[in-house]
Amino acid sequence: MFSQNKCLVHHCRNSALSTFDSEGNLTNSKNYCIDHAPDPGKVKEDIYNYIQTHDKIIGLNANGLIFKDIDFSNKQFFGCNFFHCTFVNIHSQNVLMRMCIFDFSVFNDCNLTQNNTLFTSFSGCTFSNTLFTSSDMIQCNFNGMKAYQSSFDDSDLFNSRFINSELVNTSFRNCNLKKALFINTTRTNVSFKLSNTREAVFSPNENGEENTEEAL
Repeated sequence: MFSQNKCLVHHCRNSALSTFDSEGNLTNSKNYCIDHAPDPGKVKEDIYNYIQTHDKIIGLNANGLIFKDIDFSNKQFFGCNFFHCTFVNIHSQNVLMRMCIFDFSVFNDCNLTQNNTLFTSFSGCTFSNTLFTSSDMIQCNFNGMKAYQSSFDDSDLFNSRFINSELVNTSFRNCNLKKALFINTTRTNVSFKLSNTREAVFSPNENGEENTEEAL
């Protein structure tokens, strides 16, 4: 997992960003968050370069960074922290993620198709024009997220949670929804066509028929 170090500024509660040694390897040294880093440009560049030059990324803390026009295709992320990050125009395929945190991050115009994700949290995230189609996103946390004009089509969402989420013009067609939780969701023009909604859990006053909404 990523380092639990806090920012060196005493009153700051943000997580410290990852540090690197002279050879570019991750270290556990104390550091600042992005808001208090003496040289934020260098800190960002070090993290961008580390991701670009490594196929397997373990324990990286990139809390609060902006990622734009970057290709993460075929990368593997284990125990990384992308809390409060912003992702813009990310077009990646075949990304593998295990036990990563993306809570309260923002995804705009992203293509993350055919990803393989387990035990990862996207709680409180906002997705706009983002594609997760043909992905395995098993036992993931999407509680409180907002999705606009996005797609999870043809994906395995086994035992994932979408509690208190807001879904607008978003599609879950031909998905495995076994044990997925959609309790207290707000849904506008959402399609579950060809998905096994009867094996998902919706709010008590809803039933399987009511939730097979089709976005035409």
